[in-house]
Amino acid sequence: MGVIGDHDGMADVDVAIVGGGLNGVFIARDAAGRGLRVALFEQGDLGGGAAMAAPHLMHGDFIALERGHARRVRAALSERDIALRAAPHLVRPMQFVLPIHAEERPPAMLRAGLFFYDRLAGESALPRPEILDLTVDQAGHPLKRSLGLALAWSDCLVDETRLVALNAVDAAARGASILTGARCVWAERSEVWKLTILNRGRRETVTARTLVNASGAWTRQVTETVLHLPAVQASFAKISLIVVRRMFDHDNVYVLQNNDRRMIYAIPFHRDFTLIGLSERGFEGDPATAAPGADDLAYLCTAASRYFRERIAPADVVHAAAGCIAEDPHNGFIKMSRRRGEAPLLTVIGGATTGARRRAERALAKLSHFFTGLPPWTAGALLPGGDFPCDAFDGQVDHARRRWDFLGADHARRLVAAYGTRIGSILGAAKSMDDLGPRFGHDLTGAEVRYLMKEEFSRFADDILWRRSKLGLTMPWQDREALAAFMAAA
Repeated sequence: MGVIGDHDGMADVDVAIVGGGLNGVFIARDAAGRGLRVALFEQGDLGGGAAMAAPHLMHGDFIALERGHARRVRAALSERDIALRAAPHLVRPMQFVLPIHAEERPPAMLRAGLFFYDRLAGESALPRPEILDLTVDQAGHPLKRSLGLALAWSDCLVDETRLVALNAVDAAARGASILTGARCVWAERSEVWKLTILNRGRRETVTARTLVNASGAWTRQVTETVLHLPAVQASFAKISLIVVRRMFDHDNVYVLQNNDRRMIYAIPFHRDFTLIGLSERGFEGDPATAAPGADDLAYLCTAASRYFRERIAPADVVHAAAGCIAEDPHNGFIKMSRRRGEAPLLTVIGGATTGARRRAERALAKLSHFFTGLPPWTAGALLPGGDFPCDAFDGQVDHARRRWDFLGADHARRLVAAYGTRIGSILGAAKSMDDLGPRFGHDLTGAEVRYLMKEEFSRFADDILWRRSKLGLTMPWQDREALAAFMAAA
């Protein structure tokens, strides 16, 4: 796909975006939905940065109340509910369980905080908080017997990398040009931006009325070496998570108080696994080199082992991931830069997953002076595949199994969780698994791979195995090689 075919007016596009992470794709979708001409350039794959190590939380961040952030928590809870309505296949309600530990926060303080959290949520459709007796409740089964009580409330999980992909899909459907493997290497600023793009080995030039730098942990590099401007003053941290074999047989999310006052989460992860995260450490250097170290693994294993009967050791880790985020990850950073006679530059860094939609609205508001009369629209809009009620996920799975009776329960659930009502675009008129082409691993089929390449910008095997899905956790290396060969020949 070329960059932009239409060169009318004084610029090729209204908004050029550098970076295909969470902020970039949300801004691209919002801008395209307002009728603006949008081009997004991502040097690698969508969601290949911080989203790879994100904690899968779509929540209000209950513990932020102890830092006095009630207004931020209320806004996040509102965004959580908007996301649940927009993408009920990606955003799933879960019970969060916080065991009360005698060495940590006073139980009375936690109870008061949870009561306030529930009040801030307002008329949410999610179940109300409760106190669990861990000696009898199933949530207590995998925990140490010394833990007697827990607080429980409802929040949501989300698959960040699929959230990134579906925002890009929707942006493209609304007219945005989404280019992966396209690196912005040079920019000249006058009344418009003139960008030099290396698009999969080809050098191309694009002009834009405005430029959005949403390159995440690469922001300083892009600002200095591509835009030729003073470095952005922002600090970054490395976040890491680990994945171990499934530690419990239910769908609760454990919120574990660590002895450094941080919260560690133990989350059901793709049926057979448990995700444990996060560790966070200051980071300098090339974000591409960020990797979980032995100290990160030890930190997370030790934190979880304080609570679970089954001790977790670094040798139990089957997968680990790391990414770089702004050190103030909640609010994010949005800055407009413009001098007389020069095209505007908007820099957007960081911010929690839950606030990404609203952050994109704020970013577009900064540009409203240049693009007048374009109202916000995303609060009531569905993401692709999300056109079913938020309490009807299981019904969608049942419907899929009736329509395609060769689907196993786990396969149907995985497909609905990824694609929602769009699974028909993959399965079509198939009567058996054989009709879906070659199989890679247990249930990834040629039909699904072709869909991901055509509709979701996947180019390489790892794009599918780790970002469009997490099938890399279980796929044998022989099948990975077969998948790579299939994609190369497609």
